Amino acid sequence: MCDEAKLKDWAKEAISRRQFGALAGAAAVAACAPTSGGEGEEQPSGLSMFSDEVSFATEDGTMDGFLVYPEQGEEYPAIIMWPDIAGVRQSKLEMAMRLASEGYAVLVVNPYYRDVAGEQFADFASFIEAEGFSKVGPWREKLTAEAIQRDAQSIVTWLDAQPQVDTSRGIGTQGYCMGGPFTVWSAAAAPSRVKAAASFHGGGLVRGDDPLSPHNTLGSATAAFLIAVAQDDDAEAPEVKTDFANAAAAADRQAKVEVYAGDHGWTVPDSPAYAEPAAEKAYADLLTLYSANL
Repeated sequence: MCDEAKLKDWAKEAISRRQFGALAGAAAVAACAPTSGGEGEEQPSGLSMFSDEVSFATEDGTMDGFLVYPEQGEEYPAIIMWPDIAGVRQSKLEMAMRLASEGYAVLVVNPYYRDVAGEQFADFASFIEAEGFSKVGPWREKLTAEAIQRDAQSIVTWLDAQPQVDTSRGIGTQGYCMGGPFTVWSAAAAPSRVKAAASFHGGGLVRGDDPLSPHNTLGSATAAFLIAVAQDDDAEAPEVKTDFANAAAAADRQAKVEVYAGDHGWTVPDSPAYAEPAAEKAYADLLTLYSANL
């Protein structure tokens, strides 16, 4: 399961900004446009949605992101959203807004906060045009299992102090591409709070005998898992899904490991691989995971 290889292939094929825009636009029809600064905006569903820019201390610095929630004065189960390699951007906020409309307080975190704050790329087209791999390379090197687990503990502590969060219910976490393994590490880092974790076309979920390989940390978790595998990733490394499923069974962890009818990046609206039918199935499966465990 590899995000970087797929994006490099897309870059070689010279996908145009127009193509990216068409894909993102088609997917955004089903998502809500985010507001900012805590200002409510009436959505077609009748809900007043809120999106607050936030920042808080971690052991390694000050993490920033967006907290999205349906109504002020109410409490909701919290969700931690780990972005893909292109980081925090409009597409991720739209995805968070849609999920929040289901009754969740969704925190979209900036995984690169140790080096930069806020949006660095408007979309995947911008990422490729800006030679994003070279730019984010030094930032990604800092995102070790230990670092993500420290971050997860800080995130959970911060979330539990927010008035929008129902601390009587578990926390969920979801991640895309490079963020996929972050969800497993988060579940292992905060087992008393993280009760559901979903990886969508996640890379590096099985890393051999490394004790901090995500699949080797399942014994420290109490969460249920959804491991949504891209069909082209599975074609390249079919053993990964089996190894993860076997590790989950050995750890007595509930895990749905499934290959979806979409290529790497299929769930992300501004990805050139976005595949709406498969993305909608993945979204429905995510809601099932959360409703059963949070």
